[in-house]
Amino acid sequence: MKIVFSTLLFSTCLNSYCQQSNSEKSMADTILPLKTIKNGNKLQETDKDIPVIALTESELIAKNDFTASLLTAGRDPFLSVAGYNFNPVRYKVRSYEADQFRTSINGIPMENLDQAATPFTLWGGLNDVLRNGDISIGLRANSFSFGRLGSVTNLDTRAGKQRKQTIIGYTFSDRSFTHKFSVTYNTGYTKKGWAFSVSGSRRWAGEGYVPGTFYNGWSYFFAADKRFGQRQLLSLIVLGAPLISGRSGAVTAEATELTNNPFYNPYWGYQNGKKRNANTVSTHQPLIIFTHEYKISNQSNLLTAIGYSFGERASGSLDWYNAADPRPDTYRYLPSYYKNNAYLSQKVELQWRKNDSIRQINWTKLYAANTSAKETFNGVNGFRSHYITADAVNQTRKLVFNTVYNAVIGKNANLTAGLSYQWQQNNFYKRITDLLGGNYFADLNQFAERSFPNNADAAQPDLNHPNHVVYKGDRYQYDYLMQTSKASSWIQSEIKLRKFDVFAALEFSNTQYRRTGNMRNGLFPDQSYGPGSSHSFTNYALKAGITYKMNGRNYWYLNGTIFTAPPYANHVYNSPRTRDQVQNTITSEQVFSVEGGYVLNAPFIRLRATGYYTSFRHQMNVFSFYHDAYQNLVNYSLSNIDKELFGLETGIEVKLLPGLTLNGAASIGRNYYHSNPLATVTQDNNAGILSADTVYAKGYKAGGSPQEAVSLGFGYRSPKYWFVSVSINYFGGRWLDINPVRRTYKAVENTIAGSPERNAILEQQALQIQYTADLFAGYSWKLPRKWSIHKKQTFLVFYASISNILNNRQIISGGYEQLRFDFTSGDVKKFPPKYSYAYGLNYSFNTSLRF
Repeated sequence: MKIVFSTLLFSTCLNSYCQQSNSEKSMADTILPLKTIKNGNKLQETDKDIPVIALTESELIAKNDFTASLLTAGRDPFLSVAGYNFNPVRYKVRSYEADQFRTSINGIPMENLDQAATPFTLWGGLNDVLRNGDISIGLRANSFSFGRLGSVTNLDTRAGKQRKQTIIGYTFSDRSFTHKFSVTYNTGYTKKGWAFSVSGSRRWAGEGYVPGTFYNGWSYFFAADKRFGQRQLLSLIVLGAPLISGRSGAVTAEATELTNNPFYNPYWGYQNGKKRNANTVSTHQPLIIFTHEYKISNQSNLLTAIGYSFGERASGSLDWYNAADPRPDTYRYLPSYYKNNAYLSQKVELQWRKNDSIRQINWTKLYAANTSAKETFNGVNGFRSHYITADAVNQTRKLVFNTVYNAVIGKNANLTAGLSYQWQQNNFYKRITDLLGGNYFADLNQFAERSFPNNADAAQPDLNHPNHVVYKGDRYQYDYLMQTSKASSWIQSEIKLRKFDVFAALEFSNTQYRRTGNMRNGLFPDQSYGPGSSHSFTNYALKAGITYKMNGRNYWYLNGTIFTAPPYANHVYNSPRTRDQVQNTITSEQVFSVEGGYVLNAPFIRLRATGYYTSFRHQMNVFSFYHDAYQNLVNYSLSNIDKELFGLETGIEVKLLPGLTLNGAASIGRNYYHSNPLATVTQDNNAGILSADTVYAKGYKAGGSPQEAVSLGFGYRSPKYWFVSVSINYFGGRWLDINPVRRTYKAVENTIAGSPERNAILEQQALQIQYTADLFAGYSWKLPRKWSIHKKQTFLVFYASISNILNNRQIISGGYEQLRFDFTSGDVKKFPPKYSYAYGLNYSFNTSLRF
């Protein structure tokens, strides 16, 4: 409450002190896009591309001798290219992680509090009603939130913001889904102040681009607005996107070579002649948002929203008890495992190359294992399943309140302030989805049975239900709640002077989370059940910037920020599945960032060039994996992770000839680890610390995104309403992120300094430079009046995109070094890196009828 009161008090005092008589608006406030349509009482853009404003020299100086401020509503020349052309290699803007980008809907921040990633699948397939939005790039000031390092986007989905029209669309592609059918209807405002919008879509594929994958998705959207006079607007939206899909997985280079297929997918196998995928993901989390907009005066506005979402995300996979690993690409089933036996190695290799039952999941074998003999367990007699499929479920409830106040103060100042409260409860548990022919499954911890053979309680995931017999739909292994809340308040002031614009913003927040166990684990009976300790973090953020306005076309800017951020719960708890135990030292992350650049907005050229530097200090993380030395599941808890990211990004758009445009984008960065983190190793079966190791990470590259990405393209728009564009893209400076286990003294203690064995353990793998080319084309046809629907202007729109037209099938889009490592032999080839590959030539054809 102190945070909230302080912000409101500061806002009130500043407003009272600075309030002056209304003044004439600057040129930037009065210019409208060249193409607009009437929508109720407002003007709305009809084209995604906002035209460049061309001003004469006399118009550049307004009556108050002010130079127009830099407009931020237009499409950014860098992001408009990088947002699509760089996707095949999973490019991240400035190599920032997902938590440095925020998307809001009608003011409601959409990120999940447990990891701050935006769950875009919540509104997948609803493109037609998600076109209206504001985006703020980098550290710029904006009118709807404090901001993020990467960008913040606010999507305005209110019914009255949707263009009055009906859209019927169909898409055919060979990507994740094959078909998409969509319908959207927007009424616009009626004479009584009502507006409605309805949209829905269906997306599906029997098999996607990668063998064994499938897609089955629906989406729905409803919005209603009601105006009360000229000053108040009440809005409601309801949306959702139920989806189930079969996934593909990263594989080793050996598996790719054996199958002669970069898109080899080990997650499926034949069952009764049909492909069945064991690794699925299903999600449905409906979202409801009420929004109230109050235009207090011509100079001030208050936008308040409350949102609620609920539902679950479930990730399916195989699970087994006291049985052989059913995954076909595990290292023991590959020819390399038999490298010391030429006969066996050749035999396995031949089977891999020719026999699907070897290189894919053998469902018949799994069913046979479950129905081979009856067993009695805890009084239940029947076929006891040793193989099952199960979902790792994340069931979420989330409540968000957000309010933003905007005001024009005096002649040349703006004030923005906001309050936000977010509450989220995640219920994590495992759920059986298929017993694979068996009658029941015994809920026991097989690792604990092996480690503590004389302790019957140790193997019990839940002592409240010992020797629990579970069936399809039952929970097993773990079940716990993670409750998180965050309260924040922020204030921002902008001042526009003759040649300079300056701004400053301040935010305070408090984040709390607590684990509550629903199972009393036999290994940790006093640490697993019931509510655990609460963890609280109070943080601050400060950012400021200045823009020098040479004239109405040339701008130089410099922005900076310093802030602290709480660690995420999944980076703090060593093993929340089993107990309420956290890392020894929990600290907030410290971040410093500065960016500066140049913007040119002219009639025939648009350009933005930005240099940036970002320092992350005291980050935390936790990895869980099977450790061969301990022969158990371990939790590798990292603290004191530091990173430094710096580089240059630039985008350009040049009109060479009438209709002919050159587009380019380039991102050159250098991203490094800047510290040697501490790794604390614990077992799932033991709360004691097994070891505390220094990870010698300093100087390694931060992998996961290309540090060099360049695109150059040409586009032509014909006055006959068709367009075509082609682009060529380059990707370099790509590195696999390092496995911290291999960068410890224990990993190299049995090797000689400078030896090939030690170098193989310590070296970081660079990925090959890659090139792609993309083609886009479209045509808009205004139908003759006699073919128009309901006598409305009717357009038939065609759009096609063909990506990777060179059909480069060797582009590694992502990958990782396996966390498992053989400490005895030090052989990195035993658990080699795994890779994912970008699609080869792929396409999408879309047609829509608009009236």
